Amino acid sequence: MEFDSIPIGTCSKEHQTIYHEWFNYADSDSDGRITGSDATKFFSMSNLSRQDLKQVWAIADSKREGYLGFTEFIIAMQLVSLAQSGLPVTHDLLTSDVDLKNLEPPAMEGLDALLAKKKHKQKDLDVNVISNIAVSSQLKPSPSSSWFSSNSTKKVPLSSVTSINDGLKRLYVQKLKPLEVTYHFNDFVSPLLTNSDFDCKPMVMLLGQYSTGKTTFIKHLLKSNYPGAHIGPEPTTDRFVVVMSGPDERSIPGNTIAVQADMPFSGLTTFGTAFLSKFECSQMPHPLLEHITFVDSPGVLSGEKQRTQRAYDFTGVTSWFASKCDLILLLFDPHKLDVSDEFKRVISSLRGHDDKIRVVLNKADQVDTQQLMRVYGALMWSLGKVLNTPEVVRVYIGSFNDKPINDAVSGPIGKELFEKEQDDLLSNLKDIPKKACDRRINEFVKRARAAKIHAYIVSHLKKEMPSMIGKAKAQQKLIDNLDGEFGKVQKEFHLPPGDFPNVEHFREILNGYNIDKFERLKPKMIQAVDDMLGYDIPNLLKNFRNPYD
Repeated sequence: MEFDSIPIGTCSKEHQTIYHEWFNYADSDSDGRITGSDATKFFSMSNLSRQDLKQVWAIADSKREGYLGFTEFIIAMQLVSLAQSGLPVTHDLLTSDVDLKNLEPPAMEGLDALLAKKKHKQKDLDVNVISNIAVSSQLKPSPSSSWFSSNSTKKVPLSSVTSINDGLKRLYVQKLKPLEVTYHFNDFVSPLLTNSDFDCKPMVMLLGQYSTGKTTFIKHLLKSNYPGAHIGPEPTTDRFVVVMSGPDERSIPGNTIAVQADMPFSGLTTFGTAFLSKFECSQMPHPLLEHITFVDSPGVLSGEKQRTQRAYDFTGVTSWFASKCDLILLLFDPHKLDVSDEFKRVISSLRGHDDKIRVVLNKADQVDTQQLMRVYGALMWSLGKVLNTPEVVRVYIGSFNDKPINDAVSGPIGKELFEKEQDDLLSNLKDIPKKACDRRINEFVKRARAAKIHAYIVSHLKKEMPSMIGKAKAQQKLIDNLDGEFGKVQKEFHLPPGDFPNVEHFREILNGYNIDKFERLKPKMIQAVDDMLGYDIPNLLKNFRNPYD
């Protein structure tokens, strides 16, 4: 089964040159993006109906980012050309038998005259001035990169925002980050966000016991080994490996990757050198990795091996990656259905990310159909006890490797069942890049709510401290009765109990702080976050939706 790469605009060099000129003309801000307002002006020259142009934008802006890059612009132009020839604009049009490479550019009424007029104006400019402007614009960083500077206190105007992603960066720096810094959210819950956290590609993490096929699963999707990959029945992967796109094949050590500003892994430095020595980045050029990054993890310990403690907080690391990932795959082997104590802790650390979890019964062709039914039932029973939810979790059955499906399960239902299950899971993976923007908004809102609750808790603890004497005794009493204090905060501010952090984890970090040094509640900061959730984010989504809606 093939995992097709996400379709992108392909065309001849001659047509690419034409589209490049058109793109530069349509890009009114000269920032490499065609916004909704740019598109409505430029696309109107095609004389297509509003309904057709609405479909063109929806397909080209499949990630719902609110703008078109050059590749997406080519896709839009190809769709316009096909629509002008009488074909209906649908999502399947670009994957049909149409020869996109030799497809003629669409007819754009009056565009040639406008381009000629623009060229005539440019001839009057001094060539040296143009070259100087070009050089300075290349050296000038993007507007959003300066928003995260510690020296930057100036508010960013809405006019400088050209996408949903830029808008989230602006809102984070102006409204959410001050709250996080004031109440030490970065120490208790999650490190402060950086520019790279917003710009990174969507990630998929694989978790499971040794030899459940995590590395083989990635190899199956890539159709090749990644640098540093080891596959075998023994515990082979002893480290967290991030598999991502790069110009050449190489492995980068954890300490190096954690300090690179353009990588979203700086937060991992909190787990210390012991973890970073067990972390690496594997880069290679691959079309799939241009859209998705994979996180391969060490096998979860079971049996006697659990007595050997890891040198770092394994559960904490998986929880950190879970908050960053768009999808989490829990892999099981038909011969390893037991959920060990460490695996229970790992699954518990995924609390709050249930919507991202997919359970995969891998290597299912190693048992016959009758055994598979029993194995499936046993796995559901085990998961029911661990996940502790009344709903039944979906389990995907398959064998994700390069070998043909075993004849033992190729009976009346075996092979067909495997193919349908694998198709369902792979369609989940294919949808990740399209849903990345929606997921980023979802995670941002979750973070904002968590930061608000954290501020309420910290300010409440500060309020409970005496003003003069007996502070040490009062602090210890608050820490010992943290459950009760959480209950007080929940009742006072009418907060859902399920949104509160883990008590034991919070208590452990709180022991290292002087509660008396915490800040009291600042209603203006809370109100700023409420306004962001109630008005700013909805307005952002409204401004960058399909311009033809």
